[in-house]
Amino acid sequence: MVERVRRVREDQAAGPDTAELMRRVARGDEAAFEQIYDLLIGPVYGAVRRIVRDPAQSEEVAQEVMVELWRTAARYSPERGSVLTFAMTLAHRRAVDRVRSAQAAADREDHVGRREASRPFDEVAEQVTARFEQEQVRRCLQTLTELQRESVVLAYYGGRTYKEVGELLETPLGTIKTRLRDGLIRLRDCLGVVG
Repeated sequence: MVERVRRVREDQAAGPDTAELMRRVARGDEAAFEQIYDLLIGPVYGAVRRIVRDPAQSEEVAQEVMVELWRTAARYSPERGSVLTFAMTLAHRRAVDRVRSAQAAADREDHVGRREASRPFDEVAEQVTARFEQEQVRRCLQTLTELQRESVVLAYYGGRTYKEVGELLETPLGTIKTRLRDGLIRLRDCLGVVG
């Protein structure tokens, strides 16, 4: 790390003044930003990688830092430190935010998992609910006309296609579709299904 920082500082000394480049970046100079990017992406990535650890996430955070550097270039003040220091401060903050965010997400998942695991499955309640729903469907099927009920039972409980239902009942396909549509609307209304 020390060697990399020394190399960046040597490059900065040999190349253009980074403070001047940042002033140009603040005015929207893309060429100046390319130079800043080339000078800083290595140290920024290294700093982020030490905190985040994951290479792919580190690359993502490093790119976010460089975008933030572009957006906040006007806030840079040479009196408060070098461009490298400014960039490394942004990198450190972004990396710590990413680690905290990942940890918070893991904690939430763990908490939900423990809460779900501690809630015992009530098989009796599940069976009662299923029986109640079956009984409600049976009751609602009785509200359909005989033709509608016959079509619905063949299609949805018999697993037949509309065409097969039409052939079995020797009824045109259009009539079967109408019976099924009307029957399903009545079932929906009876069951209290919204939508």
